[in-house]
Amino acid sequence: MSQSVTREQVRLAPKVLLHDHLDGGLRPQTVIDLAVGAGHVLPAEDADSLRAWFEESANSGSLENYLATFDHTVAVMQSVENLQRVAQECVEDLAADGLVYAEVRYAPEQHLEGGLDLSQVVEAVRDGFAAGEARVRDAGRTIVVRQLLTAMRHQARSREIAEMAVRYRDHGVLGFDIAGAEAGYPPTRHLDAFEYLQRENAHFTIHAGEAFGLPSIWQAIQWCGADRLGHGVRIIDDITVSNDGTPKLGRLAAYVRDKRIPLEMCPSSNVQTGAAHSIVEHPIGLLAKLGFRVTVNTDNRLMSGISMTDEMFGLVETFGYELNDLRWFTINAMKSAFLPFDQRLAMITEVIKPEYAELGATR
Repeated sequence: MSQSVTREQVRLAPKVLLHDHLDGGLRPQTVIDLAVGAGHVLPAEDADSLRAWFEESANSGSLENYLATFDHTVAVMQSVENLQRVAQECVEDLAADGLVYAEVRYAPEQHLEGGLDLSQVVEAVRDGFAAGEARVRDAGRTIVVRQLLTAMRHQARSREIAEMAVRYRDHGVLGFDIAGAEAGYPPTRHLDAFEYLQRENAHFTIHAGEAFGLPSIWQAIQWCGADRLGHGVRIIDDITVSNDGTPKLGRLAAYVRDKRIPLEMCPSSNVQTGAAHSIVEHPIGLLAKLGFRVTVNTDNRLMSGISMTDEMFGLVETFGYELNDLRWFTINAMKSAFLPFDQRLAMITEVIKPEYAELGATR
């Protein structure tokens, strides 16, 4: 364990988050509050018990079981008011954890049970994020939070959701994503949506290489044209390490590294879903050492019971990372954001680098 980086330094450090699910980060008390009006029955009655239930249920080693926990959060996110509250609290929670920039994703198609249409869902989240940013500014801090619209890979609305992402790209939406169980639902099933986004000069990331291996990553990049890989942890399957410790990259791994395709890595979540056996064995250590464009993310803060501070400090404890390493991860993420280049550059030069220098980073 590195002795030079404290948890408080990590908490104070400016952080950038690219892979976080809105419906995976609710406050337990908010789920309870909203469930009453939604007529939804929860598996626990108080916030502490509910928090424990989410974490225990998610810690199953199965992606499918992990995804089932979202039934309860999605159920209470079916009205404009509820979506706005969840979105606002998301921004406030991220800012309190030292985030300066975040792209938060969710699937609009999952929030129509209460009679809303897709536009109303997107606008409710947009307004909630704006309200959260305003509250943070009033408290003397600054954070920028934008939306990524997700389509569910086992459904057939990806083109429609992609069109929503383009429609609202000047109104708080920065990109598109597909998510859900990978096995049996390859990204090429949604090729029409990705080709449409490319024609519209729009950004998109794809969940790939989490529960399924190299073919998922290959299709996401070479068939669909993904700008980033959601997780991408299984790219390690294309890297062999000889007995003397020398790594050899296969063609796909070399392509991902050499093209600087960002990996949205979520170590704690990957351990929960079985994509990695432990943080110590998580491929993030080797991938970072080999110079891949690695970023650190939370995935689902409620289900994993974590924050970005927890996630990054866990890497400090496991791999002995210094402030310079955390700065590298953070700049990687900001470089990989879907925000316009001039705004990314300003965030790096005016916020991230100066604040890390204040904490003691030497470069």
